[in-house]
Amino acid sequence: MSAVISLQDRGVVEIAGADATNFLHNLVTNDIAKLAPGEARFSALLAPQGKILVDFLVFVEGEGESRRYLLDCPSSLEPDLLRRLGMYKLRAAVSVTSKSDEFAAFAVLAEARPEIPALVIARDPRSATLGWRLIAPRGTKAEDAREVYEAARIAAGVPQGGVDFAYGAAFPHEANMDLLAGVDFTKGCYIGQEVVSRTKHRNLARKRVTPYHVEGEAPAPGTKVMAGEIEIGVAGSHSGDRGLALIRLDRLADAMAAGTVLTAGGASLDFVVGREAS
Repeated sequence: MSAVISLQDRGVVEIAGADATNFLHNLVTNDIAKLAPGEARFSALLAPQGKILVDFLVFVEGEGESRRYLLDCPSSLEPDLLRRLGMYKLRAAVSVTSKSDEFAAFAVLAEARPEIPALVIARDPRSATLGWRLIAPRGTKAEDAREVYEAARIAAGVPQGGVDFAYGAAFPHEANMDLLAGVDFTKGCYIGQEVVSRTKHRNLARKRVTPYHVEGEAPAPGTKVMAGEIEIGVAGSHSGDRGLALIRLDRLADAMAAGTVLTAGGASLDFVVGREAS
């Protein structure tokens, strides 16, 4: 049986009440109205200018009036998420509550569904190689094997906010949310929707988090990625000989066409065309 990995940097927020579905659906990037028990959706709350304020995995639990949504979010951003959601409540019949004292997020990197007591469990919607994601009571037996999860995440080309892109500064396309099933382009309006839609239909994405391979020691997060004397991006998270970097796509294309060696902190980087660095 694959290990249950504790994700200690994640928090849990509950959204409940008669208006919970419409409330959440009308705020975030993905289609929450179609979310069914046993599934998870990757989504984000954006600023009106279309930049990511916080991203999260959304689960649904219960039916009818007892239906509630659980957001697996970065714990460092949980207070801000609670504040922002509370700001949008107005007169909606909805409650927004932290459940982080009771529940925690876990990952299981396996193909088969793990038989683990959990409040909710679903496949990670961002990549099949990330296995299963679950929210279970704090105290659930788990391993402190975050490095194993990080290696799988980076190999799958899945960015982590705060290291691979900056919250409040990056657009969904830059964080590959459109490639990771994090944006529904057919749903109605939500905060920042016009910018996201325009970026897609006019192909305006200038930067993306892009996988790379490296020989030797990988550059530290924040290291500039250079094509000769030209800065083309900044390195993010890494594991072994793989890493992610937020890259200017036009400059990367020019450098690759010219055969220019790409470096960061003295290391030579080989960028991978496509999302997964396999």
